[in-house]
Amino acid sequence: MYKRQYDKLKPPREVIQNLFSFGVNKLSRNTAIRLYVDTPLAVGGEISFNEEQSRYLGAVMRLAPGDAVLLFDGINGEFSAEIVSLGKKTGAAAVVARTRPFAPAADVWLLFAPVKKDRTDFIIEKATELGAGKIIPVITRHTITDKVRVERLRAQAAEAAEQSRRVEVPEIGAPVRLEKLLADWDPARRLFFMDESGRGRPAAEAFGEYQGPAALLVGPEGGFAEEELNGLRSRSFARAVSLGPLILRAETAAAAALSVWQAISGLWNGEKNEKEGE
Repeated sequence: MYKRQYDKLKPPREVIQNLFSFGVNKLSRNTAIRLYVDTPLAVGGEISFNEEQSRYLGAVMRLAPGDAVLLFDGINGEFSAEIVSLGKKTGAAAVVARTRPFAPAADVWLLFAPVKKDRTDFIIEKATELGAGKIIPVITRHTITDKVRVERLRAQAAEAAEQSRRVEVPEIGAPVRLEKLLADWDPARRLFFMDESGRGRPAAEAFGEYQGPAALLVGPEGGFAEEELNGLRSRSFARAVSLGPLILRAETAAAAALSVWQAISGLWNGEKNEKEGE
């Protein structure tokens, strides 16, 4: 099992000092500390911390029994909890109250060609922060690596969800070759692929004219091979889009594509969200 880097998650001092209360006793400076747990949460229940979580809470954040944390399980929302025991390798907390209900992610996926390790890390982190519901590594002709440690990516997505206040963690799909991805694709989901050839429509226009489940496909550093572009264009569910005249690095293109989507059709579109809430 991949060990998550909890040492990197210590929030700034000013975040801890300016926390809001959820109306529960002892929820003060520690309410900024959020952890994802893979155990279903319910008020009145108790959950156990694994070794990495216990070390983070005790050695990094200097918490102790009686302190409060926020927990989410990706199913039932976010909950306040009080630490009841905390050691070097284990710990436990009592679930006190639900602070936020569960809210599903926007129905947009990010598909990307894997790049070097630290840049793939960046893509997973930013895709999670930008609200992708599912993230899938796609192997193309020019992909520089086909070695993807899915468990590691899942751990990174969980960390990013903790930091970005998501109440769920995006699904990380197994790596798949582009040809198989297209062959098995559900045509009910529109596939927008970033076309560096200049033949795609502006992304904002294409996104704005579409309502429904979507996926955004970002190619490798060297771009899609011509036969891959031809294969994509031949599919009725695929649309070529452009992110502008400049050549973007893969990780930049992934963040840019998701940002445009969220601004036009997703979480950042206040008018659209109001209509959906009516």
